[in-house]
Amino acid sequence: MRTLWFALAVVLLSQLAFGQTANPEAAIRQILQAQVDAWNRHDLEGFMKGYWRSPDLTFFSGAIEKDGWQQTLERYRNEYQAAGVQMGRLEFEDLRVEMLGAQSAFVRGKFHLTSSNGRQPHGLFTLIFRQFPEGWRIIHDHTSGE
Repeated sequence: MRTLWFALAVVLLSQLAFGQTANPEAAIRQILQAQVDAWNRHDLEGFMKGYWRSPDLTFFSGAIEKDGWQQTLERYRNEYQAAGVQMGRLEFEDLRVEMLGAQSAFVRGKFHLTSSNGRQPHGLFTLIFRQFPEGWRIIHDHTSGE
């Protein structure tokens, strides 16, 4: 019995160390909440931790396509941290997580930004998540809004 408990503890600790949980949907929702929290602290690098840090990440917004983590970060910096621009307060709503397999998921939702200058961009997004040894990450983001 002692060996069984030890084996169970090793499995659970390894899952925690790699950002994995027994419930993939809960893990994905935690990442999205961590992104909202980072955004609302004006921590863009923290927000970007939810994305796959790879040149193969894809980000679509309107008619603009960005390839790679670095280009996506630069796009966010230009749009939300440039002179005279503010990040505002981010909210996600109506999140729907659909597992596509053991290591991939499709996420749909709505976003709403509120800034002190009166701008309130809002819209829809679809995300593709993939599980990596370090945990779940967004590998594709398609956001549309006004």
